[in-house]
Amino acid sequence: MRTAIVLSVALLSLSAQAATTTKLTVNGMVCAFCAQGIEKKLTAMPQTQAVYVDLAEKIVAVEAREGQSIDVDKVRAEVKDAGYDVIKVETVSESVEALRAMAKAVRK
Repeated sequence: MRTAIVLSVALLSLSAQAATTTKLTVNGMVCAFCAQGIEKKLTAMPQTQAVYVDLAEKIVAVEAREGQSIDVDKVRAEVKDAGYDVIKVETVSESVEALRAMAKAVRK
């Protein structure tokens, strides 16, 4: 069963090879309302394709639309303006969907 999950996550990653995702580690998020507020702000950005907020892991991931890039400073500012502390910012090649699938697989 575990092998099937890993394979599924790997296939999701392959299907979104061109994805550029900005992944932030954020302190201060404690509830679904927090996650919704951040997701709403970041989804409204014109270059954003998808957003994933994981309260348990303190992760916010923002995937750029094809051919566009995420303005990391703007994302950081939006999260800070919402009242949260950005601890770490990194660019990853996984899509938001792949990150969501990996988090789900780990929790099972």
